[in-house]
Amino acid sequence: MQDIEPYDNWRYLYTAEEDERSPFYGREYSEFVFSHTVYNYYIHPQWDEFGSSTLYLKVLIVDYTSGYAIIEMLGEWNDAIYNDIMTLKRDVIDLLIREGITKFILIAENVLNFHSSDDSYYEEWFEEVTDDGGWIICINMPEPTQYDFKRARLNHYIELMNIPQWRTVKPDLLFTQLDNILMRRLDI
Repeated sequence: MQDIEPYDNWRYLYTAEEDERSPFYGREYSEFVFSHTVYNYYIHPQWDEFGSSTLYLKVLIVDYTSGYAIIEMLGEWNDAIYNDIMTLKRDVIDLLIREGITKFILIAENVLNFHSSDDSYYEEWFEEVTDDGGWIICINMPEPTQYDFKRARLNHYIELMNIPQWRTVKPDLLFTQLDNILMRRLDI
């Protein structure tokens, strides 16, 4: 797991640790000290800890003008034991919403497991962003993880999509592509 690094080809456009409006402003990272773990396996030190003991993330880009954020995730999403959605919502998402972000792209290809609890934080998040024309999309979640996510009916709040080529486009093009897909679905 220590070899799985957050996507870094957009760092010339945005770094959360240098963004004064980011929940991760001022963080410093080591390339050599591995201190966080998932399943007792060390993870790359570039991942951000946000209060969960099993789920880590990296804010890859925030565009305040267009109102979107792209967040990559790693680990086990465990609402049943650790209430990860509450921690994510209160400590990361709420701060971004206050800054005008209403469209969220979660990259979940490295989310290994999902354990559900109730849906209240998902519903709250969904209502807050959709009231302002926003949405939440989770891309590339592994099939077994998607199965558990859908079984909990959380796909009513977070759209699940597979976009395997997301790394080959610039973030604004990825955002536009996903926004257009959702707008076409709403027009039907």
